[in-house]
Amino acid sequence: MVFAWTAHLYTALGAILAFAATISIFNGDFRTAFLALIAATFVDATDGWLARAVHVKERLPQYDGARLDDIVDYLTYVFVPVLLLWRAGMLPAQGGFWVAGAVLIASAYGFGQAEAKVVTTDYFFTGFPSYWNVVALYLFLLQLAPAINAAILLTCVVLVFVPLRYVYPSRTRTLRVPTLLLSAVWSALLCMMVWRLPATDGPWLIVSLVFPIYYIILSLWLSGSARRANV
Repeated sequence: MVFAWTAHLYTALGAILAFAATISIFNGDFRTAFLALIAATFVDATDGWLARAVHVKERLPQYDGARLDDIVDYLTYVFVPVLLLWRAGMLPAQGGFWVAGAVLIASAYGFGQAEAKVVTTDYFFTGFPSYWNVVALYLFLLQLAPAINAAILLTCVVLVFVPLRYVYPSRTRTLRVPTLLLSAVWSALLCMMVWRLPATDGPWLIVSLVFPIYYIILSLWLSGSARRANV
C-alpha cells in the first residue's frame, strides 16, 4: 500500500511543479517556468508506468488516480501555459483575455469528455489533446505577433471539438517504435532550446518541427483509416 500511495504522490508532484512555474511566471522568469513545465511533463509521462508497476488499482481501489492525474494535467498542460502566454504579453491587448478564456473552457470540455481517450485496437486522443504547453513554447520561441498567436490558439480551440483522433505517443500501437524514438529526440531538442533561452539562434527550432509534422500526418492517417473502417 505504501508503494501505491507513493505512486499517487509522484503524480501529485506535478501540481507542485505547476505552482513553481506560476511563481516563475509572475517573476518574469519564463525560462524557469518552461523548465518546470518540462519536469511536469516528464512526471506525467512516467507516472502511469509507475502506477501499473505497483498495481495501484488493486492496492488502493478506493482512490481514483485517474482523477488526480486529470487535475494535475489541467494545471500543467492548460492553465499555467495560458497564464504564461498572458503574462508574457503574447496575446492581443484587446480580446486576449477572451482568447485565454476560450482555451480554458475548451480544454475543460475536453478533459470532461468520457471518450477523450479512445481504446479500440489502438489508443487515441479524440479532439485536440490540450498540448497547450507545447503550443505556448513554440509561440514563445517564434515570437509571432499577438494577433497571429490568437488565431493559432483559436484554431486549436476549434479542433478540441472536431472528433479527429490524435496519436497517444506512449500507447498508440501503430508505428509505436518510430513514434517513441522521434518523440525522445524531439523532447531532448525542446529541453535544449528551453535551457538556451533567451537565446533562440541556430537551426534547432526548424529541426524540432519534424516530429510535430510527423505526429499530425500520422494522426490524420490513423483517423482516416478508423473512419473508413467504420463505414
